[in-house]
Amino acid sequence: MFKTIINALKLPEVRKRLYFTLFIFILIRLGHYVIIPYIDRKIVADMVSGSGFLGLLDLFSGGGYRNFSIFTLGVLPYINSSIILQLLGVVIPSLEAMQKEGGEEGRRKIAQITNWLTLGLGTLQAFMFTNYVFKDALKVNTPLTKIIIIVTMVAGTYLLIWLGELITERGMGNGVSLIIFAGIISRLPTSFFEAVQMVKGGTMSLLNIAVILLVMAVIFALIVYVYQAERRIAVQYSRRIVGRKTVGGQSTFIPLRLVQAGVLPIIFASSVLTFPGVVAQFLQGTAFANFVEKYLSSQTSPWFNILFFLLIVFFTYFYTEITYNPKDISDNLQKNGGFIPGVRPGDSTSEFFKNVLNRITLPASIFLGCLAVVPNLLLGNSNLSIFFFGGTSILIIIGVAIEFIHQMEGFLVMRQYKGFLKG
Repeated sequence: MFKTIINALKLPEVRKRLYFTLFIFILIRLGHYVIIPYIDRKIVADMVSGSGFLGLLDLFSGGGYRNFSIFTLGVLPYINSSIILQLLGVVIPSLEAMQKEGGEEGRRKIAQITNWLTLGLGTLQAFMFTNYVFKDALKVNTPLTKIIIIVTMVAGTYLLIWLGELITERGMGNGVSLIIFAGIISRLPTSFFEAVQMVKGGTMSLLNIAVILLVMAVIFALIVYVYQAERRIAVQYSRRIVGRKTVGGQSTFIPLRLVQAGVLPIIFASSVLTFPGVVAQFLQGTAFANFVEKYLSSQTSPWFNILFFLLIVFFTYFYTEITYNPKDISDNLQKNGGFIPGVRPGDSTSEFFKNVLNRITLPASIFLGCLAVVPNLLLGNSNLSIFFFGGTSILIIIGVAIEFIHQMEGFLVMRQYKGFLKG
């Protein structure tokens, strides 16, 4: 990995993209200190510290809720909108066709629909926080101040989305994922400071910290190994005559990653788990609100983690299903004169790929689910949880970092091919 980074940094284009990405990160962190007016931040910080639901939202916003900055909502309204559209694409044929076969025009329409849906979800969420969740923190409780707060929160979300798109286009990596990644990483200094204070206060020993670091190193290595693992499908290409030359006849393989969906199932599942908390704020005092507060408001709750695990499994299968179409893989393979030894071309090959994807997706989904919930259950109720980020944070950090490295490797490969063609 480090060799890849060093080689990539030698390329001017890569350095330019990395500098641009770093510049956007700095702007985002500065934005977290631009405070929305008419709000008592101390009251908000106390509420966030005492609520598992708000703490989860604060994690993905990089501390935006605790500071009540212009980036309070983060990119979650945009992520939720994307999830809703992808789920609707399964049941609405026209939307599914637009997503898969719409080309540039289809992608533009999907982006437009996503932006409008983000506006609706963001406005609803901002309205809920202003009028229900943080109503006791309002310094000036008038309709005008509430409108200013709501508009500022929604505008901050769109500013974050725009900055994320800039990273995707002109920087390095997926912009939205990197924004969440940066928000989690920004909590590192605070966590280390709290750990030092706990050691000085006698509530944590250096041995405890050493054990935690060792466990985290093992978990990091295991996650990287699984993320890099792949199932290689042997492919044989028949000989073909092109002009006066005979081409083909070589053997190769199609790599199928064990974790096809990457970090997206974790992000999607975490986003969906915020819905019950949002709805419960409108139904305070009801049986539903009490159930959410009791069972789904804390990351240490068994019910929260069971639902979290099931959602991760579902989104792992769902994302794999919409990303890899066994029929398309089989057709493309057949068009290029390729076949899998021992498997008939056509429907048999399609069924073969479907079975392979199902077999590798099941252990991958269970692995992701266990890594996300087990640390929450083991360390969530202890003082060590201040130092330990939890399974969700670790998976997101490693998943985004690996995808980032893969993109850097892609630039290296393109540069090598370019030099080869020039030679």
